[in-house]
Amino acid sequence: MKPVYKRVLMKLSGEALAGKKDSGLDFDKIVEICEQIRICVDMGVQVAIVVGGGNFWRGRSSGKMDRTRADHMGMLATTINALAVADGLEQVGVVSRVQTAIEMRQIAEPYIRNRAVRHLEKGRVVVFGCGTGNPFFSTDTGAALRAAEIGADVILKATNVDGVYDKDPKTNSDAKKFDTLSHLDVLQKELHVMDSTAASLCMDNNIAIQVFNLDHPDNIVRAVVGERIGTLVK
Repeated sequence: MKPVYKRVLMKLSGEALAGKKDSGLDFDKIVEICEQIRICVDMGVQVAIVVGGGNFWRGRSSGKMDRTRADHMGMLATTINALAVADGLEQVGVVSRVQTAIEMRQIAEPYIRNRAVRHLEKGRVVVFGCGTGNPFFSTDTGAALRAAEIGADVILKATNVDGVYDKDPKTNSDAKKFDTLSHLDVLQKELHVMDSTAASLCMDNNIAIQVFNLDHPDNIVRAVVGERIGTLVK
């Protein structure tokens, strides 16, 4: 198998790391995902990862709490997930580094773009935590921003559905799946690929987004080698 991308940024949701649990971490699932990432690294692909935190906390649904403080709590949740993914990568023999947008030097490197790129060039997987480091921005926007900064060829967005639909396929049997879309389609049709800020950032920087189902972790490798799976936004 030959990869079609040299450098990819993978967006892993907190829900994906929880596996079949409602919350928390499923380490068997994490190691299963990391094994597929190892295959990509062995093929010479440079892999960066942005993690969400929804398996622990969602700032936007925190009720009466101050939104800025709630989002800071969400950033800490993404750091827990980033450390778990780094541990899973090391268990399968992949050298990794965690970088966070908010400094916590005792447990992770601060995010420095040139250092992150250097790690990737040396074959290390870089796991980014804390999103953009700012409240009111989602980890999807963090993924779009980091992809632009490191010059990623594509964002691999692993979800719990097998692509992008015109309506929720779980509640609508007539939902139509898209094989390809433009960034403008995503914005105009208000499709839930990423939030509008992230989608706009990808459009402005010409970053493709591959959306696929993580229930089958080998889809990561299939996406990297260019198989037609899920939905490609370009």
